[in-house]
This record gives sequence, structure tokens and C-alpha cells, in this order.
Amino acid sequence: MRRLLVTALGMVGELVGPASCAGCDIAVPHGTAFCLACSGTLVRAPNPRADRVAAFVYGGAIADAIRKLKFDDRPDLATPLAASFGRLVPGFRGEGLGVVVPVPLHPSRLVERGYNQASLLARNLARRLDVPFAPRALGRRLVTSRQSDLSREARVTNVAGAFAPVDPRGVSGQAVLLVDDVETTGTTLDACCDALRAAGARSIVSAVVARAELAHTPSR
Repeated sequence: MRRLLVTALGMVGELVGPASCAGCDIAVPHGTAFCLACSGTLVRAPNPRADRVAAFVYGGAIADAIRKLKFDDRPDLATPLAASFGRLVPGFRGEGLGVVVPVPLHPSRLVERGYNQASLLARNLARRLDVPFAPRALGRRLVTSRQSDLSREARVTNVAGAFAPVDPRGVSGQAVLLVDDVETTGTTLDACCDALRAAGARSIVSAVVARAELAHTPSR
């Protein structure tokens, strides 16, 4: 029984935080996402818009961690990265949120990657907020080029009409928290917001782990 308890506590420690830095992979205490050196590279993002928020400016260790989450088969990093939303949680709760929705991947890309990093982040955040998680509220009906490979103008065209509500009943009349990993120009989030509004969402707040400094965030 004691051995089972020790094993269970160890598993909880792994869920709270990785045994290695999310940025550089050196050993860190459980419950710590970044080592001191990597923590020094983190820059809090300004959030001039209440409906479009980010935890950090994209760069340094946070960029390394997001790249590993997305491209190096590291879904375990979703837990410590979702914890970066911690300072934003009180504001989210004040919005009377009804549901948390991730930016979807196209099914072909989901098969290729094996998981949707935005969905992992959103699930963790929904648990922190104690609100329903709706991983299939939105669908991606078009296979699009990677936004990171395109110009600002091409990104808008690339995602135009790419998203559609799958189950409008899940978001109709609800205050929605839309979650993604990175905002670059904002075109993906804008397209998802359009689809959520078409499904009858009452209000939408978009949240990302990091925002590129060139992010385009016009008033809507």
C-alpha cells in the first residue's frame, strides 16, 4: 500500500510540473516549469484588448517550449504551459464564462501530429476554471498552409472559411474562452471568432500562451 501511495504521489508531481525545464530540459524541481536561466527570458505580454489576451511575448524559453509541444512530440508540456495562464484566470472568471473551446486542427494534421496542442492547453485551463470544455465545438474544414510560412496578407486568405461550428448548441448563448498556443497576426483567432459568432456565441475572449510582437489586434 505504501509503495502504491508513493507511486501515486510521484504521478501527481509529474502532472503538476515536469522534472525538466520546459525550455532547455535541465532538471528542475517538480512544480517548476522553467529553470532560473530560462525564466529570465520570459516577457509578460501587454494586453490592451480585454477580449484578446496573452501570457507572454513570443520568444526565448516560451518559444522553445511551444515549438517542442507542437513539433517534438511533447504533449506533456501542455500542463506547465497552461499554468502560464494563471495570472489571467481571475479576469476570465469575472467574465462569467460558460465554455472553453480550443482552436481546432484539421483531421489530417491531427492524425499527423497525434494531438491538438491547443486542445491540450484548453483542457488544462478548463479544469483550472472549473467550466465545461468543448473540444469539438469548432471544426477545421479546410487543409490550410502553415500560417508561420505565410505573409500577413496571405494568412488572412489562408484561413478564410477554414473554421465552422460543429455543434452550435454547445456555444449558442455562451460566453466562450477560445484557446490557442500562439497569436502571430491574429488571423486564425479572428476566423475562429467569426465561426463562433455565427454559432450564436454571446461573447468571446481569446487567450494564448504567447503573442508575437507583430500580432495584428485591430478593434472589432
